[in-house]
Amino acid sequence: MKRRVVVTGLGCVSPLGNTVEETWAGIKEGRSGIDKITAFDTTDFSVKIAGEVKNLDVGQWIDKKEARKMARFCQLAAVASAQAIQDAGLSKETIDSKRTSIVLGCGIGGFEVTEASMKKYFEVGPSRIPPLSIPMLIGNEGAGNVSMLFGIKGPSWTLQTACASSTDALGLALDQIRSGRVDMCVAGGTEGAVTGFSIGAFSVLKTLASSYNDNPTKASRPFDKNREGFVMGEGSAILILEEYEHAKARGAKIYCEFAGYGGTSDAYHITSPDPSGDCGALALQLALEDAEIKPEDLQYYNAHGTSTFINDSSETAMLKKALGNHAYKMKVSSTKSMTGHCLGAAGALEALICVKAMEDNIYPPTMNLENPDVEHGCDLDYVPNKAQKAENGLNCVASGSLGFGGHNGVVVLRKLAD
Repeated sequence: MKRRVVVTGLGCVSPLGNTVEETWAGIKEGRSGIDKITAFDTTDFSVKIAGEVKNLDVGQWIDKKEARKMARFCQLAAVASAQAIQDAGLSKETIDSKRTSIVLGCGIGGFEVTEASMKKYFEVGPSRIPPLSIPMLIGNEGAGNVSMLFGIKGPSWTLQTACASSTDALGLALDQIRSGRVDMCVAGGTEGAVTGFSIGAFSVLKTLASSYNDNPTKASRPFDKNREGFVMGEGSAILILEEYEHAKARGAKIYCEFAGYGGTSDAYHITSPDPSGDCGALALQLALEDAEIKPEDLQYYNAHGTSTFINDSSETAMLKKALGNHAYKMKVSSTKSMTGHCLGAAGALEALICVKAMEDNIYPPTMNLENPDVEHGCDLDYVPNKAQKAENGLNCVASGSLGFGGHNGVVVLRKLAD
């Protein structure tokens, strides 16, 4: 018998808002969080837009002195974790520190620290590298800082599987709780990579949308014929995962059940997903099997949906292979059309959106879908341009992430059934 795992707390910071409520309101409205970049001077850049976190008062959630020792991705993780722990009705004093773990996904880490430190190195010399450069920039410090802030003494792990990082982190957290190693996990992802080097590097890789600098809200257009690349985003999303009986015993509010996870590797290419969608389909099938759910029970899939030519067509092929004709009967959407692509944080943010979608019985929209790319197979119901009410309730959803290097991860969530 598998130990059942439930979601008891949510926290997030995103381009749509600095709380779960603000972010979810933006999703329901179909509002875009993509705008001109403010983090650095984009004069010499071909891409001048991103989904930035805006007007965040870090000191509202964590000590400002501690925050100054953190890179942006760590600050975002700390804020989202503080929100989620509070939402779960917990605190540093009430968390069972030795029976709680942390698993975060982070694709890149502290790029802004790397850039500033390297500048000092090349311009002044090695003796002038800031002393905290390494402990600020390395990717594990998001989980490490959350551990120290909240006194969590179970394992604190960081998973780095590119854009699938936080979906895989949720899957690892699920296994930790099921195995009995812990009763609770602070799980999710974080990314703060809207920097000059990051935007420049992804630009020369030809993966970013570059023709919408004067119309940022239209730039991310998954499954649309005129898509040209993804839009960089940043943020953090955290889910408190908890063993069901443990949650019941403390009278926790339960959002839903975290029912299953599946992960595979394409073994195909360092940046491109396999156009066939074969291993992505297998990840979805494994997640459904793990959740003991039939394909026809799945009502909604939050797509990786990056707005790149190869991803959107291969992911649609993946759904058709995994679900057969049912792929045409269910709803699919990409909320990256509003948030941009938050890289290592994307999967957790989209899983959180799925939780809220079930709570409100709403199918999130795919914005900017004006001409579906039917010619290349993008012919499913992508909930175009406006959120839709799930008239018969929304009880079972999945969210998938596909990362550079061929990493595929899928999670399945459902309303709790006794």
